[in-house]
Amino acid sequence: MRGLLCENDRAAGHNRRHFDLHQTLAINLMSSPGAGKTALLEASIEALSATFRIAVIVGDLETDNDARRIRAKGVPVVQITTGSACHLDAAMVHDAWHQLRNEPVDLLFIENVGNLVCPASFALGQHADVILLSVPEGDDKPAKYPVMFRCADLMLITKIDLLPYLADFVPERAQRYMNEIGNPAPTLATSSRDGTGMDEWFGWLRRLHAAQGHPAEVAT
Repeated sequence: MRGLLCENDRAAGHNRRHFDLHQTLAINLMSSPGAGKTALLEASIEALSATFRIAVIVGDLETDNDARRIRAKGVPVVQITTGSACHLDAAMVHDAWHQLRNEPVDLLFIENVGNLVCPASFALGQHADVILLSVPEGDDKPAKYPVMFRCADLMLITKIDLLPYLADFVPERAQRYMNEIGNPAPTLATSSRDGTGMDEWFGWLRRLHAAQGHPAEVAT
C-alpha cells in the first residue's frame, strides 16, 4: 500500500505541474454519496461560467448520470467510471486532463467518488480539497471520519434549507468537531436549492483563484 501511495503522489505532483503550467485552479470535491456535489457544480457553473472557463472531471462507480447533468450546463466534462474503486487516483485524473487538453481551463472541478474514507488517501494534484457535509447526514461526521475532514481546506454544509426539518443538525457543532480534529478550515452553510451561502462559496473560489496569482479571467 505504501508503494502504491508513493507512486500516486508522484503522479499527483505531475498533475499539479500540468495545472500550474496552464494556470488552472483544481478543486477536489469530496463527500458521501448524495451530499449535493453535482447540484453544487450546476449552480457554480451557472454563476461563474461568464467569468471563468470551467471544466469538470466526474468520478463515479457506475453510470454517467452526474456527467450528463453537468454537461447540460455547457462546460467540458470527462467521466471516469471507476467500477469497484471507491476513489479517484492521480493516474485517472491525468488521463482525464489530457482529454481536456485543447480546452483552456481556469477552474477545474474534480468530483470525486462519493465516499468518506478512501478519497482522502489519494492526492490528485489539486490545489484545494473541499468537503461537503449535508444536513441529512448528521453533524458528527467530522468526528467519525477524521482523516477525511482533516485534509479539507473548506467544509461546505449543504442542503441547509432542510435545517428547519432536521433540527438535530447543529452547524456550530459540525464546526466544533472539525476544530477538535485539528482542522481550523472555515465552514460555509449553503443551499444549491435556495441560494443560501452560494455567494460566499463563489467568493471563496474567486479569492483562491486570485491567490494563485492568476489574472482575472473572462471566458471567450
